[in-house]
Amino acid sequence: VERALTLARERGERGDEALALKIRGDIAAHPDGLDAAGAEAAYREARDLAAALAMRPLVAHCHLGLGKLHRRTGDRLKAAEHLTTAVTLYREMDMGVWLAQAEAELKGSG
Repeated sequence: VERALTLARERGERGDEALALKIRGDIAAHPDGLDAAGAEAAYREARDLAAALAMRPLVAHCHLGLGKLHRRTGDRLKAAEHLTTAVTLYREMDMGVWLAQAEAELKGSG
């Protein structure tokens, strides 16, 4: 992912950069090697870039990642906030499979 991120930045491929940042967040959030601060930073950077590029599905995925991360680290308020945003975005975009996953995570965060 680091190589992909470097190449995307060198080539000015901002959409690929946003996707690589989201994947960096997924890796940092993995339970086997949790780096909560690194995951949060990567998800936030990916979300902000995706929002600037109008990549709404990726914005929703970043909120889902942030919600799951905060849930895992015990911050129920932040988890609910991000998961609610993800649910709203997935519903607006009619992304049923992802909506179901986000709703299930939201129910588990309460």
